[in-house]
Amino acid sequence: MRQFVTSKDGTRVAYETVGHGQAVLIVLGALNARKSGTKLAKLLASKFTAVTYDRRGRGDSSDSAPFAPEREIEDIAALIDAVGEPVCVYGHSSGAALAISAAVKLRKRVAKLAIYEAPYSLDSHARKAAKEYYLALKKALSSGHNGDAVALFVRSVGVSDKQIQAMRQMPMWKGLEKLAPTLAYDSEVLGEGHALPTAVLSHVKMPTLVMHGGAGSPAMRDAARAISEAIPQAELRTLARQTHGVSPKVLAPVLEEFFA
Repeated sequence: MRQFVTSKDGTRVAYETVGHGQAVLIVLGALNARKSGTKLAKLLASKFTAVTYDRRGRGDSSDSAPFAPEREIEDIAALIDAVGEPVCVYGHSSGAALAISAAVKLRKRVAKLAIYEAPYSLDSHARKAAKEYYLALKKALSSGHNGDAVALFVRSVGVSDKQIQAMRQMPMWKGLEKLAPTLAYDSEVLGEGHALPTAVLSHVKMPTLVMHGGAGSPAMRDAARAISEAIPQAELRTLARQTHGVSPKVLAPVLEEFFA
């Protein structure tokens, strides 16, 4: 059943819970709303209270200007107030970057942290590309070209122009265009140039599981390794045959074991 919490700046954040036990908050990445986490939540529900939510500007959640990554951490704090602390937090992609920041800021309110393929840039070429992407994204959004903004994002993650043209004809494209403004939020959560936040990572004090897919990109593998080396209590794990779109059936048992 959908419920709401009110964040510090008045933003209403929609969330759902399923199951019983230790609360596990699922924080998803770009162009995802809470429904994207439903399968994972149901798989965790036999042992945990799984919490899915619409990040601000998505789904049934409202939004408030101006945006800052700190506002999303306040949203997570409001959710923890609602479900009870401490929580375990799982973050995927740019949601992993948000989960890391929240874990550092909220400290003992987060018992354990698990992340999958936070897309940080490790070299100057990748950081330059991330900066150019963000500038182009902001230009498209400020001009009201939400479809172009979505195309920029999906192209940046390896989708071909031919595939993008086909996607534009699909019914789901309208939904992606509606979410387009939040792409800027994801980029800002990752920081300028999406550079590895070594100083922030060194302040993650809770047990942390850093994951990447064995069939994914080398860049994600290298980022996961760098993250695990920067976090004091981190364990690095490769999920065999998985790509960036990790299977909930593969992920759930790993999270169950780590969060237990």
